[in-house]
Amino acid sequence: MDDAKGTGSAPPPAFRAAVDALRAARLRPQVEVDPTPAPQRLAPYAYALEAVVADGEQELADGRLVLLHDPAGHDAWRGTFRLVTLVRAELEPEMAADPLLPEVCWSWLTGALQARGLACGEPSGTVTRASSHYFGGISERPPASQIEIRASWTPREGLGGVPDTGSHLLAWCDLLAQVGGLPPAGPGDASVVTLPQRRDPQAR
Repeated sequence: MDDAKGTGSAPPPAFRAAVDALRAARLRPQVEVDPTPAPQRLAPYAYALEAVVADGEQELADGRLVLLHDPAGHDAWRGTFRLVTLVRAELEPEMAADPLLPEVCWSWLTGALQARGLACGEPSGTVTRASSHYFGGISERPPASQIEIRASWTPREGLGGVPDTGSHLLAWCDLLAQVGGLPPAGPGDASVVTLPQRRDPQAR
């Protein structure tokens, strides 16, 4: 993929397989996902996706998911792979005022992973609620509130040391949709799309 980052050497097979699984994931059509430039200093190998949840012309939520890989392992990860995410959405005023909102949003993340039967280790993150009030020349704008979820976790590695990154991507899209206020997709929902296929010499 054009946006996979590595050390300059050919990526190891486990990383290539994990990226291929992301590319092959079939997603609900309201979630638009595209590759984006990956960070270069977090791990020897990285691949990143950005997503927008849309209902017609209206954007409901957006986010970024980064797959990190260190073949030598990482003490803090307790594994060789790590998934890092940022999810953001605008909130209705009554939802923004709920004192339990941060706990609820974190449970959406853990629940999305559990609903797809995904085990993960060393989860960590923050949930931030922000409100904006406008003054002066823009005082006519109504107050706005936003929720932001930053999180990371270590996916369990399967055969060949490769985690089921495709299913983790689906769980992440479930989280995006829930934060954006969409109903959950049914297990037999055929209204899915495949990620755009972009060739990257480093990921081969």
